[in-house]
Amino acid sequence: MNPIPPPMLGNYQQSQLRIEVSASKSAIADALLKPANLRQWYWFARLESGLPEQFTPGLTYTGYLGPIALHYVVDIASETCLRSQLSGAIDGYHEWSWGENWVQSRLEGITALPLNFGQTLGLISLRTYLQRQEAAHPTQSP
Repeated sequence: MNPIPPPMLGNYQQSQLRIEVSASKSAIADALLKPANLRQWYWFARLESGLPEQFTPGLTYTGYLGPIALHYVVDIASETCLRSQLSGAIDGYHEWSWGENWVQSRLEGITALPLNFGQTLGLISLRTYLQRQEAAHPTQSP
């Protein structure tokens, strides 16, 4: 007998935001694909401890927005994309894609949380982190 899953609460929401950043594709990848770096700028979403050095497809972990749990299953972790299926506080997915000097976030799901607000906060925080990284370690032109 299969247990009945709890009902999904909230409304269907979707949001897609893209911003320009002063950062290389590899700097953005380091900020998004490495949990230690992600913790530095994604401060409002506490990640569980014991995560590997880098996200890989199939990895499952939990993050917390205050007391609210959000469960992740990584679908894609490549040099230009991180996509995770979400369950718990949000039933849907979050996809990051990036290239030279730009990053995009696509978020979709059923939730009572304000998705667009959290997504905007995340992108602003990421841009600030990347600016600080660039100031601390400026790239040199040949």
